[in-house]
Amino acid sequence: MKLFSKKLATTFLALSALGLSLQLHAANPKEIRISLSGAGEGGKPRIGNVSIATAQARGVLEQEFKKDGIAVKWLFFPGAGPATNEALANGKVDFAYHGDLPSLVGRSTGLKTKVLFSTGRFGPVYVVVPADSNAKTVADLKGKKFSVFKGTAGQIVYARVLAKYGLTERDVRSISQDSYSARTALATGDIDATITSPFSLQARGVAKTLIEIKDPKVSGLSHFWVTESFEKQYPEIVQRVVTTLIKQAQWSSEEANRVAQYKLWSQSGIPLVDYQKTWDGWNLKDRNSPLLDEFHRSQIDSALKIAKEAKLIRRDVDTKTWYEPKYLNNALKELNLQNYWRQFNANGQPK
Repeated sequence: MKLFSKKLATTFLALSALGLSLQLHAANPKEIRISLSGAGEGGKPRIGNVSIATAQARGVLEQEFKKDGIAVKWLFFPGAGPATNEALANGKVDFAYHGDLPSLVGRSTGLKTKVLFSTGRFGPVYVVVPADSNAKTVADLKGKKFSVFKGTAGQIVYARVLAKYGLTERDVRSISQDSYSARTALATGDIDATITSPFSLQARGVAKTLIEIKDPKVSGLSHFWVTESFEKQYPEIVQRVVTTLIKQAQWSSEEANRVAQYKLWSQSGIPLVDYQKTWDGWNLKDRNSPLLDEFHRSQIDSALKIAKEAKLIRRDVDTKTWYEPKYLNNALKELNLQNYWRQFNANGQPK
């Protein structure tokens, strides 16, 4: 009887050890799936204009997780923010770089995410028209074909631009096109205006800048989120992802890396000159700031208000419970970057 009990105990311990081993093995995911809401010219697996794009081009997350055997899978969607929402709804993405409008739409429909840090702010906004356009002001575009990629963050910028000059979407003929199609349509004269970087188009003689806007409250806003399910299951992995990307944001904010970053971004197919002209003279730290400060939160609330008024969102979104700043705060502390980026108030002014 004692021998039987000993064997039983030994078997139980062995099974327990096996269970513990399996639990430890399951503590890490096999892969980390990250959506980049966009793609380069012609669908290239590259984007630009944001430190997350630099992280992907430099392979910093792949380096971080190589020792664990965890693959990093980048998902590029020419369908931009709405396509990221579709992937999220189908359980095919864990993290995402996402613009304000589509992420708000996703949240309002019950898609469960947590905003981890900011990924883009400030920067100029250009209203661009064909080279032979007679328009002199934004008001001259009344009744004209104005291209905007509906459902994306660009639609919020579009609404802000029109409002700044006393117009609404009802005053123009809104045409929904992705950025690549809109730039092509400018060159062929099939549209009368769009919002895009104008410089390579100007160099080809097919378009010109109608107006440049440097109001921080007009420009687009984006952030990086994680699904609630992934965050609950793998909090340590979430922290490592965030810390690695905040370290990248610091690299992207250093003046010594400005030109190198432009070159990485130009792999998207958008010419180098467009990044030089739209970034030169701007403070890299301010534009690459990951902080979820008063400015970021105010701009998200502004986007929500615009979306609700335009009936793009049917249900309200409680933005206050959407943020999970602990991973950002931990990263800033670990990397000694607590005072590296400036805090901005709701009007886009340094605090």
